[in-house]
Amino acid sequence: MSEKQYNVLVLCTGNSARSILGEVLFNHLGRGRFKAYSAGSKPAGKVNPGALELLQQQGYGTEGLRSKSWDEFAAPGAPEFDFIFTVCDNAAGEACPVWLGHPATAHWGIPDPAHVEGDEARRAAFRKAYEQLARRIQLFMSLPIDKLDKLVLKEKLAEIGRIKD
Repeated sequence: MSEKQYNVLVLCTGNSARSILGEVLFNHLGRGRFKAYSAGSKPAGKVNPGALELLQQQGYGTEGLRSKSWDEFAAPGAPEFDFIFTVCDNAAGEACPVWLGHPATAHWGIPDPAHVEGDEARRAAFRKAYEQLARRIQLFMSLPIDKLDKLVLKEKLAEIGRIKD
């Protein structure tokens, strides 16, 4: 019997940096157990060059990454999500579309590296965002998801989001 594949949506306002990093990390670290997508409430229209640079430095392919609206994933025929994570403070307070299947949700706020001034400082901020997301995703993936009841799982997801990296 094969292991269940979980669909994950990583949300942020612009879908240009943190949510893109989260999508790539979930897909890579999940090794087929997780299929991740990202979206934004007000998509920037392009992936931030700092995110692309960091992902390429880490050896990830960046072809096909794009900034997209969460409306794309609320439409008929879109994947049904098991988990939805917001990764920026703005997205946490915004009204989200209704998601079929009642996915587990959590807010994992990460400071926005795209707004940091200065090239070196911005690169460092992107690296920190990447490391924070990677750590949280690895902790999440270590949970016995299929053995936890929904309330316990929700609390575990919230605990991961409160980790001070």
